[in-house]
Amino acid sequence: MSMSDPIADMLTRIRNALMRQHEAVSIPHSNMKEAVARVLKEEGYIEDFEVLPETPRPILRLKLKYVGDRRHRRSVITNLERVSKPGRRLYVGKDDIPWVLNGMGIAVLTTPRGVMTGQTARMKGIGGEVLCKVW
Repeated sequence: MSMSDPIADMLTRIRNALMRQHEAVSIPHSNMKEAVARVLKEEGYIEDFEVLPETPRPILRLKLKYVGDRRHRRSVITNLERVSKPGRRLYVGKDDIPWVLNGMGIAVLTTPRGVMTGQTARMKGIGGEVLCKVW
């Protein structure tokens, strides 16, 4: 099956798993998805991730993060939104990096120096393609 937007597929799988309150979600592996997962882990939106060397293709397994006791359990991630799409890429300069909920969320960017949050890109003074927003 050919997929035109693998990042959107990753975000949709995470969103669906969160709605059903799954502990983990499996996604076909790519280096870009692994970099996005690394940013989500560093920012505290997921507990952990690992790459499983399955055949014929590796799998990226994300362990989702929740707060509260069993009865009142809520996801740390409220929403995920894909910004740059294959039909319309959104590139921003260092001064135009979007704020997500006045700094309560993060924008994930792919830059010449790798995948990072909007805050980190602002501090380094570089722009790039806005992949998604997470809050």
